[in-house]
Amino acid sequence: MNTHVRRKRGGALLQADRAFRSGGLAAALMARAPAAFFHRRLDRIDAGLEHGTLEGHLPDGSIRILGGRGRGPTAVVHLHSWAALVRLALSGSVGWYRAWDKGEWSSPDPVPLFDLFMRNGETLGNAARSRGPWRWVNRAAHFLNRNSRSGAKRNVHAHYDLGNDFYRLWLDDGMNYSSALFVDPAQSLEEAQVEKLDMILDRLDLRSGSRLLEIGCGWGALAERAVERHDVLYTGVTLSPAQAEIADARLAAVDLSARSRVELCDYRDAQGPYDAIASVEMVEAVGQEYWPAYLDAIARLLRPGGKAAIQYILIDDALFERYAASSDFIQAYIFPGGCLISESRFRALAEERGLVWRNVQRFGRDYAETLRLWRERFDKAVGEGRLPPGFDERFVRLWRYYLQYCEGGFRGGGIDVAQVTLEKTA
Repeated sequence: MNTHVRRKRGGALLQADRAFRSGGLAAALMARAPAAFFHRRLDRIDAGLEHGTLEGHLPDGSIRILGGRGRGPTAVVHLHSWAALVRLALSGSVGWYRAWDKGEWSSPDPVPLFDLFMRNGETLGNAARSRGPWRWVNRAAHFLNRNSRSGAKRNVHAHYDLGNDFYRLWLDDGMNYSSALFVDPAQSLEEAQVEKLDMILDRLDLRSGSRLLEIGCGWGALAERAVERHDVLYTGVTLSPAQAEIADARLAAVDLSARSRVELCDYRDAQGPYDAIASVEMVEAVGQEYWPAYLDAIARLLRPGGKAAIQYILIDDALFERYAASSDFIQAYIFPGGCLISESRFRALAEERGLVWRNVQRFGRDYAETLRLWRERFDKAVGEGRLPPGFDERFVRLWRYYLQYCEGGFRGGGIDVAQVTLEKTA
């Protein structure tokens, strides 16, 4: 990142308030309804909780226990205003975040609550999805964030160019911004991230001199590992100047012959062919509309017989249609233009392009642990006053909420992370 520090960093993410709607005026008006109205709403939530328990401390002074019929987490929520339930009903997880940001609800630990919502996602139905006019407004806002060539660059800058100094505070030493793989629970985050990188590389049958492309190279952790382990001819593509700066420096330190490079390039414009392709948690950023283009690029850039190793975040197919028909907190505030993978749909598109789907390995619980450790490191940095200049308290709260939200989602099992090998047969 250049030496000029913006007065307020993270503003592009926080400005989602201007585009995505949470039913604020309606919430303020409807919050005046009799408490009985909201208890009926809680009855519907209760009916959808088949696993786990929700202890609600309510604005009328009562305490309600919802669920409790099957094993699962116990979540505690203090509902300070009925407006939070209105926002949830009208604008799903976008409204629920906005209610939290405005102090309309709190929890001693939100992770079990997000776990509970995800674990019961199918039976809760649309409880966490936008509805009515807010659904269409939020979908329109999400559509405006779609990943055209110009949109992809804008979306990448909004998230990844928060600054290398920011991400370095709470990622592992290798700056891996993706799930680690804990082969042994005693492993450190750094060790588990290397395990993840090695699992990706082991799928590719790399040899000295192999041409390896990485789509979405991040800060260069896989690049460094691949060159060190296999002496490959590496090319990484990214749209983030901040990431490219670090990745370039890491490659220069390990590739003394300077045969490898990082390019500021859209994956759709990359030129091949390559013996192997790696892509770690990049495909969620392209959006469902561009899955075909992403897979077209892989099929075009791989030589016959070549392999691609993809790490991706998926959502249960039973939840995908409702998820894709709306927009959620992550799409609004964290990853503009993003969309989790429907594995069955994505696999069908890959196979249509002659890419054989092989050897899926899922490790979602490892992602929950990765997120917990990231949050622990983030909170420590904030507590010690090491956060770089320009980030205000609202951004800190947003980022903490994001890490908790995602951790709960992986613990609940409705989302998962996986690696797959795609082999080009002809």
